[in-house]
Amino acid sequence: MLTYHLDHNAKLPLYEQLYRAIRHDIMTGQLAGGEQLPAKRPLSAHLRVSQITVETAYGQLAAEGYIRAVPRSGYFVQQVDTLPHPLPTMPPSAPVSPAPSPPFAFDFKTNVVDTDCFPFSIWARLSRAVLTDYDRSLLLEAASQGVLALREQIRRYLYAFRGISVEPDQIIVGAGSEYLVTLLIQLLGRKRTYAIETPGYPKLGQIFEANDAATVPIPLDADGLCFESLCASNASVAYLTPSHHFPLGVVTSAARRMALLRWANEAEDRYLIEDDYDSEFRFVSRPIPALKELDHNDRVIYHNTFAKSLAPSLRIGYIALPRSLLPIYQARFGSYASTVPVFEQYTLARFLETGSFERHVNRIRNLYKARLDTLLNALAQSSLAGRYHVSGTEAGLHLLLHMENGMNEQQLIASAAAKGVRVYGLSSYYIGTSAACPPATVLLGYAGIPSEQLTAAVDALAQAWG
Repeated sequence: MLTYHLDHNAKLPLYEQLYRAIRHDIMTGQLAGGEQLPAKRPLSAHLRVSQITVETAYGQLAAEGYIRAVPRSGYFVQQVDTLPHPLPTMPPSAPVSPAPSPPFAFDFKTNVVDTDCFPFSIWARLSRAVLTDYDRSLLLEAASQGVLALREQIRRYLYAFRGISVEPDQIIVGAGSEYLVTLLIQLLGRKRTYAIETPGYPKLGQIFEANDAATVPIPLDADGLCFESLCASNASVAYLTPSHHFPLGVVTSAARRMALLRWANEAEDRYLIEDDYDSEFRFVSRPIPALKELDHNDRVIYHNTFAKSLAPSLRIGYIALPRSLLPIYQARFGSYASTVPVFEQYTLARFLETGSFERHVNRIRNLYKARLDTLLNALAQSSLAGRYHVSGTEAGLHLLLHMENGMNEQQLIASAAAKGVRVYGLSSYYIGTSAACPPATVLLGYAGIPSEQLTAAVDALAQAWG
């Protein structure tokens, strides 16, 4: 029986690995011309792969003339003199080195959450209930917009906690922000020009670029997206974070919100995409009303995910479309299957329906607020006191630290790294030019560092910057 080591974790498909292994043995003479190959079923059992894997490998070998199929007899190696010209063999794979140890003792990254906070026991209990209640229907293809149960619970949540009134048929569930933004670009059209905030998410510009959609960066002022710059641009869609801008933390004022809505209403094809990414985490006042709540002419596309409130790896987000865009969506994408597994959609629906999501958010909001207080207290009691000021502490899971110790941004980053602390410069979030970036400013995301370690992290920064 042929025996080969097939790596189930390799990027190369199993059938391709098997095809290459047999081809190598034929080319080197280890499988002689006229020799019969094992039948598909016993070989698949021996190699612990599917019969389809063996059949596909055999089919490729037969198509290239390395073996021939004899009806009711099996597969046989071709005679040496009829083999195709030898192909170069693949070089042996280099041994996989173990992953290097993290170079930083503390990492103030902004795109993480505390995984210890995930409600594993509740999620597991609800998952078991979903398996029992829905049974085989979980194996069926999901509707393009997501299962109705989840869209109904999202509708209820938006109305109760964000003041947004939409219907389930306006909600589309998708696998995270990258997918949903790509979907919106396809829906609204690549020939438009999209206004995006600067500074802002670096990945957002990459998504538009990957979809061949033109963008124009719009700066921010104290009231939010600069209205004069937006009007002077040729953009017909603006992507913005009005409730809590990332990374500056600016909250769009009421007057600026009304001006943006007027801009959207001035032309039939204009829209605002409201990214409400961390609206659950506001610490000093009630949540800022969503821009969509003020949208009486259906010009705002609302976008949010459960990445910060639950976990990024769940890859569950959603958008709420204006009714005018629903026919276009149905015509173009109505036949697509949802990109989120049905099982996870029903489990999340139960999580929302039972009030577990609200209780979970309240709990982690208090935890992150305590973590923020610990960070601020550690900074105030360190040797850095009097040589910095902070901003953006009212909401979100990061703050901006503006240093006044004579170091520039790159010096701050490098000296912190030398002490085992990773911080992130604000200038890297600017598009095009960072001339308007406040000097000597870094982002400190505190969600991924336990409270008991924050003081040690600040001590290391004090050594680096003192």
